[in-house]
Amino acid sequence: MSNQIFPFSSYPEVNEILNILLRDVQAILGSQFTGMYLHGSLAYGDFDLETSDIDFLVVTDGYLPVDTFSALKDMHARLFLGGLAWSQKLEGAYLPKAILRRHPSLTAGPAPVPWLGVDGHFALETLGSDWIIQRGILRAKGLVLSGPPLAGLIDPVRAEDLLQAVRESLREWWSPPFPSPERFNNSAYQVYAILTMCRSWYVLALGRVASKPEAARWAMQSLGESWHALISTASAWRPGMEFNQREETLEFIRFTLGTCLRVI
Repeated sequence: MSNQIFPFSSYPEVNEILNILLRDVQAILGSQFTGMYLHGSLAYGDFDLETSDIDFLVVTDGYLPVDTFSALKDMHARLFLGGLAWSQKLEGAYLPKAILRRHPSLTAGPAPVPWLGVDGHFALETLGSDWIIQRGILRAKGLVLSGPPLAGLIDPVRAEDLLQAVRESLREWWSPPFPSPERFNNSAYQVYAILTMCRSWYVLALGRVASKPEAARWAMQSLGESWHALISTASAWRPGMEFNQREETLEFIRFTLGTCLRVI
C-alpha cells in the first residue's frame, strides 16, 4: 500500500500527523483497509490553524473484529498522548464499504462503528442522520489520502435526502430539552451551535452542503439584520476568547427550529 497523501504544503505539521495515522491504520487493518479520506474544513479549503479539527474517514472491507478494534484503540491512545502537533485534533470514523455507500442503511439501524473524538475517546458509536450530510460532503469534496475515489464508494446524495437529514438532525440534537444544557455555558460550544444552525439554514435553503464558514457568510446576508452581529461574532471567535452569548445562542436555535421545523 502507498503512504502517499494529499500534499498539504501549507501545513507541514498536519502532514506529519496524517502520515503517521495513515501508516499505523494500514499496518493494523492490513487487507481490511480500503481507503482513508479527509472531509470537513481541510476538504473545503476553510482550514483554520486556531479553530479547525482534522476530520478523517477510514473505509474498511466489512466490520472490524474485536482484536482489530482493540489495536486501533491502543494506537489512537498512544497518538493522542504522543505530544505531536494536531494529535489531539483528530476526529474520525471507521466505516465498512456497505454502510458508506447509501443513506438508507444509515437510518435502518446498522451496527455501531469505531469512532474517535477530539478528546481522544475511541468507542463504538451509532451513526446519526448527520452522516447523510457528511456523505454528501465526502462525495463532493473529500480528499483521498489512500484508496479509490469516493465517487465510486458513495452513491449520489439527493437534495431531498440532505433536507431530511438536516431536519432529523435538528430534531435529534437541537430540540429542547437539551441532553446536556450546561454545554451552552461554554463559549466554544455556543459558537459551534450558531455555526451549525447556519449550515442547517444553508442546506434547507439551497439543497446542497457547505462548510460552516461559507454557510455563516451566507446566513449573515440572508437571515436578516437581527442575526448578523451574532453570526459575525461567532465567525470571528478564536480559542481563549470569551463569547458570553448563551441566551442569544439559545434564541437563534429556537428561531431555527421554529422556522425550519415548526416545532415551537
